[in-house]
Amino acid sequence: MTTRSTDAVPTISVVIPCLNDASMLAQCLAALAAQTTPPFEVIVVDGGSTDDSRRVAVAAGARVLTATGGIPAASAAGLDAARGEVIGRLDADSRPSPDWLQRVSDDLSSDTHWSAVTGTGEFYDTGRLLAWAGRVLYLGGYFHVVGPILGHPPLFGSNFAILREEWSRLSAHVHRNGMDIHDDLDFSIQLAPDMTVLYDRALRVGVSGRQLGSWSSLRRHVVWSANTFALNRKQLPQRTRRRLRRLRRRQSRVTDGPAPSDTIPSE
Repeated sequence: MTTRSTDAVPTISVVIPCLNDASMLAQCLAALAAQTTPPFEVIVVDGGSTDDSRRVAVAAGARVLTATGGIPAASAAGLDAARGEVIGRLDADSRPSPDWLQRVSDDLSSDTHWSAVTGTGEFYDTGRLLAWAGRVLYLGGYFHVVGPILGHPPLFGSNFAILREEWSRLSAHVHRNGMDIHDDLDFSIQLAPDMTVLYDRALRVGVSGRQLGSWSSLRRHVVWSANTFALNRKQLPQRTRRRLRRLRRRQSRVTDGPAPSDTIPSE
């Protein structure tokens, strides 16, 4: 657990991995420009985009780095390069509310001395029913299932922040080369026992509902989660590994059955 002084407002870097997502990135950067507490710096890590993502980032005044090899590589490279005392993490499709950085600052400057803070998302660009399912079942399931397995709230990659000094301890342990794993789940598993995570229900960002738009997309997220746990099985206690084996058996019974249509029923 960190003992950083809370006398001063921390400087906050914001890291955004991006690959061919220029339109979404522009909206995310505009939301950061409208923050009540301005960021110390914004770092866009380009994964090899062939669209206008780099131009959009440069036009918005962001530092642009290049890291190919998937989101884990890009995310870690951006966090490594950040110079702020706190490092925020968003996705290109994240839309933080105007007070997002202020809430991050307040949470990580509190007397409790949290190592990291995370929140949830509100899905946009989709129907109300699917947005509800995404928030309550998809993200709610992530926090309510993974949290007890790990013994602390998991980090949500579209909406979290970590003290730079804590990231410096964590950096050498995260996996950077897997393109079929979730970097936020990997970070969450690799947190040291003395690192603490605050789940702030009021720390919310808009998140694109496109990932909820098909069975194949949802199935990919499940597979990536299983891959991430498998990659980190040696870091997990024996009791947790037994729980995961039961979960994988349940998942196999679901994924081995007929896949539903990719078409989402209209409301």
